[in-house]
Amino acid sequence: MKAVVNTKYGAPSVLSLKEIEKPSLKKDEILVKIMATAVNSGDCRIRRADPFAVRFFFGLTKPRTKILGGVLSGEVVEIGSNVKLYNVGDKVFGSTDMNFGAYAEYKTFPETGTLALKPDSLSHVQAAVIPFGGATALHFIKKAEIKSGQKVLIVGASGAVGTAAVQIAKAFGAIVTAVCSTSNLELVRSLGADKVIDYTKEDFTKNNEKYDVIFDTVNSIQIPKSAKSLNINGKMILSAAGLTEMIKGLWLTMTTDKKVVTGVTKQSAADINYLKGLVESGKLKPVIDRTYTMNEMVAAHSYVETGRKKGNVAITISLN
Repeated sequence: MKAVVNTKYGAPSVLSLKEIEKPSLKKDEILVKIMATAVNSGDCRIRRADPFAVRFFFGLTKPRTKILGGVLSGEVVEIGSNVKLYNVGDKVFGSTDMNFGAYAEYKTFPETGTLALKPDSLSHVQAAVIPFGGATALHFIKKAEIKSGQKVLIVGASGAVGTAAVQIAKAFGAIVTAVCSTSNLELVRSLGADKVIDYTKEDFTKNNEKYDVIFDTVNSIQIPKSAKSLNINGKMILSAAGLTEMIKGLWLTMTTDKKVVTGVTKQSAADINYLKGLVESGKLKPVIDRTYTMNEMVAAHSYVETGRKKGNVAITISLN
C-alpha cells in the first residue's frame, strides 16, 4: 500500500510517498480503507519535534511513528473473527488517538477504537476533518462544564479547533463571542457566533466585557492580563498550551478565584458519536480551507505552517 512516511524530524520536505506493507489483521480488529485524512497542527509539531519534548514520546533521535495522520474517514474492508460492532462495507470516521497512521491507504483499528459510522450527509473529505477540532473542542468544553446562558469568548475562532468550538459552545447554549482576523469575520459569523471581535482592531482585554469562559484555541493570549476579563469563578481553557503556559495557568488557579483548564485531550467512540449527532442535527458543519491529494502532502504541511488556514486542510487518500 502507499503511505506518506517520515524517517527524520524536520521541515515538510522530510515527508515522502512510499510503498509499504499492508497491515495484517488481528481477531479483534477492523481494517479500514482510508478515503481521506487531514493535516493538523499536531501532525506538524510531531514532524518537526517542536517542542523538543516531543522526542521523549515519539523518538529521541528519529521518529518511531513514521506515518502521521490522526484523523480519517473510510470504509471497513475486512473484520477480525471476534468483531461484533462493525461489518464489511461500513463507512466510518474518527481518530487514531496517539497511534497516528492515517497518512496511508489502509489502517487497522480495534473495534472499540475512536470511530463511529460516518454521517450520510457528509462526504469522506468532510467527515475526515471533523474529529480533530471537534473532539478537542468537545473535550475542553465538557471539562470546563460550559452551561446554557454562559458568556464564552473563543480566541482563534477561525482555526480547526476554533470553528468547532464556536459551533459546539452554541450547541451547549452558550453566548459566544469569537476573536479572529478581518478576513475571517464572515466565516465565524456564519458558524453562529453572537459577536465577533477583529483582533487587528480591538483588544478584548480592553473592552470592559466580562466572560464566564475564555477559550484560547491557538496559544496566543497573555494569561494574567486576559484573566481580568473573566467573571468571578470564571474559567480559562488553554487547549494549545505549552509547558510555560501550563505553569502560568496552574499559578493562576492556585492564587486567584479563576480556574485554568488545560492538559492532553482524551477521545472515545462516544465522543465521535456525539459529534456525529451534532452533524446530523445541523449544529456542526465541517470547515475546509483547502484539499490536497496524498502526493501533495509536503505542500499541505507547508500551507498549514503558514498559520493562515481557515478551519481545516483535508487530504484525499483514495476515493475509488
